[in-house]
Amino acid sequence: MKTKLLVLAAGLLLSLNAFAISLHDAKSQGLVGEQTNGYLGIVKTSPDASALAKQVNAKRKAHYANIAQKNGISITEVAKMAAEKAMKATKKGLYIQTKSGKWIKK
Repeated sequence: MKTKLLVLAAGLLLSLNAFAISLHDAKSQGLVGEQTNGYLGIVKTSPDASALAKQVNAKRKAHYANIAQKNGISITEVAKMAAEKAMKATKKGLYIQTKSGKWIKK
């Protein structure tokens, strides 16, 4: 089950390719980063970053709920696993959030 869940979580990250250009640009500009809770966070406030984060996070939440329901676990557990994968997948020089909530460049 855990392998299936990890594959589904990886699929989630790949399914966000529809936002890849905008998300990539926002991350490259240091506007957004990966949070420890599995959602996209605002590093530098801007209307574009806020709108993008809201859109991406709504999609992530829906995917997390679907994965959680299929595997009989909580959305929080799915989000935590997705956060770990997202942090590992984040390229050097982009922002990630520490457990204390501080934004750092990877």
